[in-house]
Amino acid sequence: MKKIATAVAVTLLGASLAFAMPHDGGKGFGGHGAHDQQFAQQLNLTDAQKAQIESIRKATREQNKAFFEQSRSTMQEFFAAKEANDTAKMDALKPAMQSQRAQMKQIRAAEDAQIAKVLTAEQNAKWQQLKAEHAQKEHRQ
Repeated sequence: MKKIATAVAVTLLGASLAFAMPHDGGKGFGGHGAHDQQFAQQLNLTDAQKAQIESIRKATREQNKAFFEQSRSTMQEFFAAKEANDTAKMDALKPAMQSQRAQMKQIRAAEDAQIAKVLTAEQNAKWQQLKAEHAQKEHRQ
């Protein structure tokens, strides 16, 4: 059971980090490529809204760059410990990972709040629906 809980925690933190990590791909308005294009299309975003959201995401990445790098480092240490079957090191890293995951949620919530201000009421409702659907899919996996 402990291994399952650890695997779930690692997966969730990894997913959070993957979503919020700096992206230098230059694709789309957040560096997310196809995901951003689909998001923009589903919400029927204007070019001005796309630019504003890109700016918000870029600012979030820049403001939290050191945190994202530290989180990535913690994850790498955890996976190295897991590969080496070093349960003591894994247990020692868990509190940091949990703290980072909580901070990641706060960063994401703040970014979402800024993005919500850019959207119309109709777009916001659709966005909330899409996020709920995505969360359901993630929960099933």
